[in-house]
Amino acid sequence: MEACYHCGDPCGKSPIIHEEKPFCCNGCKTVYDILHQNGMDYYYELERNPGTSQNKVSEHFDYLDNEVIASELLQFSEGNRQIISFEIPAIHCSSCIWVLENLSRLHPGVYSSSVNFPAKKAQIQFNQEELPLKALVLLLDGIGYTPKISLASAEVQKKSKDRSLIYKLGIAGFAFGNIMFLSFPEYFDVDEIWLEHYKPMFRTIMLLFSLPVVFYAASDYFKAAIKGLRSRMLNIDLPIALGVSVLFIRSVIDVLMDWGPGFFDSLSGLVFFLLLGRFFQQKTYSYLSFERDYKSYFPLGVTRIERKGGKLIEEQIALKEIQKGDTLLIRSNEIIPVDGVLIRGEALIDYSFVTGEALPIHKEAGSAIFAGGKQCGAAIELEVSKTVSQSYLTQLWGNKAFEKQSQLRFQSLTDQISKRFTLAIVSIAIISGMVWWFIAPSMMFNVITAVLIVACPCAIALSAPFTLGNLVRLFGRHKCYVKNAAIIENWSEIDTVVFDKTGTLSTPAQSAFSYHGIPLSVEEQRLLYSSLRASNHPLSRSLYNTLEEQEIVTLDDFSETLGQGISVSKNNQQLKIGASKFVHAQANSNHEGAVVHISSGSNYKGHYVFQSKYRPGLKNLLAALGRNKKIAVLTGDNDSQAERLNSFLPEHTEVRYNQKPQDKLDYVKALQEQGEKVMMIGDGLNDSGAMAQSDIGIAIAEDTNVFTPASDAILQANSFEKIPVFFALAGLGKRIIYACFGISVLYNLIGLGFAVTGHLEPVVAAILMPLSSISIVIFTTISTRFFGSRLLKSAIKNRN
Repeated sequence: MEACYHCGDPCGKSPIIHEEKPFCCNGCKTVYDILHQNGMDYYYELERNPGTSQNKVSEHFDYLDNEVIASELLQFSEGNRQIISFEIPAIHCSSCIWVLENLSRLHPGVYSSSVNFPAKKAQIQFNQEELPLKALVLLLDGIGYTPKISLASAEVQKKSKDRSLIYKLGIAGFAFGNIMFLSFPEYFDVDEIWLEHYKPMFRTIMLLFSLPVVFYAASDYFKAAIKGLRSRMLNIDLPIALGVSVLFIRSVIDVLMDWGPGFFDSLSGLVFFLLLGRFFQQKTYSYLSFERDYKSYFPLGVTRIERKGGKLIEEQIALKEIQKGDTLLIRSNEIIPVDGVLIRGEALIDYSFVTGEALPIHKEAGSAIFAGGKQCGAAIELEVSKTVSQSYLTQLWGNKAFEKQSQLRFQSLTDQISKRFTLAIVSIAIISGMVWWFIAPSMMFNVITAVLIVACPCAIALSAPFTLGNLVRLFGRHKCYVKNAAIIENWSEIDTVVFDKTGTLSTPAQSAFSYHGIPLSVEEQRLLYSSLRASNHPLSRSLYNTLEEQEIVTLDDFSETLGQGISVSKNNQQLKIGASKFVHAQANSNHEGAVVHISSGSNYKGHYVFQSKYRPGLKNLLAALGRNKKIAVLTGDNDSQAERLNSFLPEHTEVRYNQKPQDKLDYVKALQEQGEKVMMIGDGLNDSGAMAQSDIGIAIAEDTNVFTPASDAILQANSFEKIPVFFALAGLGKRIIYACFGISVLYNLIGLGFAVTGHLEPVVAAILMPLSSISIVIFTTISTRFFGSRLLKSAIKNRN
């Protein structure tokens, strides 16, 4: 069996011969071609010499010339930028990933591509003008990656189950049982002439039964070990592969030389129990899965509007309740959660969450709008054409464009331990074997195999992901939705917490308001009402909910300056709403309470005064954090309520007033330059820059449910008091991970002690190894649930 010229893997029965060199798959062949000639030259060569099979394929995909069918397959299409996901069964190895993620080197019409290796899917961002969909499919087919396209490709597909483990487990179990029966005469040393006569035949049958066990059932361990060695990495499968090899080689020599029956029973039992342990691990992981779905995810919602009897009714609903044909209200800076058609207003859509391109696109009534865009202008009304895909929005939240350069420290530690651990185990096995060669040669192979199998760093590798993963789920149950497990690990390192005031320490639901100034005309009242309706600022939302209902007018122009206010116009009438300096020079900023000023044209009209209402339990929360954290408060308001705010704050709390969004970002950056780990907690609008700059940014979600991809976590407002508990839970996770490391090391030391002294059979070691992994999973799950529940109950008790 020839080895692949590029990656070295076995090529199988029919290698791909290219330029007189063998390749195991089209991926390796294409990598070779691309590396040895210009990418575009290679693509043009495909076009010049398509071959008969390529012509047949071209006819097969003729239906992609139909624009209606092609549009159904596209996930996103705007101008010269399209996005599509293909299922590609031929994805085989790292070479395949390299080829598919470097399609841009084959054709300039491809912007970027990414591969989901476990799902065998590729998402491609391309220019349909330069590379039509059909041409893209033919390009993929030409390099050996024909997409699987069907009617279901436009819908969410259910992932088919991989049953290869069950097949391997069945073969290993069948061989193990039969070898055990054939070994009975050897076990009991039965002295019968006919048994002695047929003993060579029985041993030969046992050897034949072991072949599918070694070369099929245990093949994954050998492949992983070989790939690890080829990559100069000592992975956790190497000791297992060495143990199986030692047992098999020794057993074959015993049978061929007629020295004994060998260890085929131990060998088959070893592989059977290893696979059985892997099977139960998968079942355990599936049962304890901490993956989030749309039912348990953050409470992202949207405003649905209906007109009944001439009256406009607005209703806040969850995304899963959106139906095709609904009319949605999308305010300024809100994410569009569904595909739809613009029916009212002028849209200015920022698709950077989807494509990475930050240039907003102007849309008029009747235009198609895709999910994931952010409305940058005034409020618009959208008719839903496709229901929401929560997983799609989850993907947007994890977009690489918004990722921070954070490293999971425990993951790095796990990798280091696993590599050094494997090297140490291999060394111990070799030394032990050499010692037993002089003591009792017959025990040498048993000792080597037992050492290689029982001491496995699998349990260590599982500690961090399962502990943090369970905490992700526990956080979510209590309305704190983190982007990934690394956020919780970094949470435990935070030493400074920075709060926004308006919408964070204080609630948008104000206790009272009053208007002071020149009465507004009917036209100004309508314009004010429609303007506030388009904004997502907490004060705007509160004032909008308390004003008398007015006729909604379509704004000619809308612009919002974060931290300052909004400017709108309709029929040459201009209105400014917001902070005093932003609205008018005559506006007086010396008012007690939060203030919204209003000017019409060049005339200052007056202001609304709100008395801030702080969140319940705020004083206890800040006191609990202040014991071991530095606290700071940044606000865009003036210091008219400084005395009242200070009554809630611990001593030495730094408070800064009249802070613009850039000032907040600069403050967080200055703290980081001093070596501090900073958490920024805000309302997700004016504070988005500071949250993006901070080590962890948390957005407080009220009823408006504004989606904020710049944040690392979304905290529902009614769980605001639990922030100290979340800090405690993050610290608990760190302690549990270190405890798991300790347990794993202790287990391995005890197991090695028995194995090195010859008191541990390989089959017993094979049973103990997966049990250790499962025990770590169970320990982390029970620990996080038990101690986490105690922390939460204690917090609730103290609050009451």
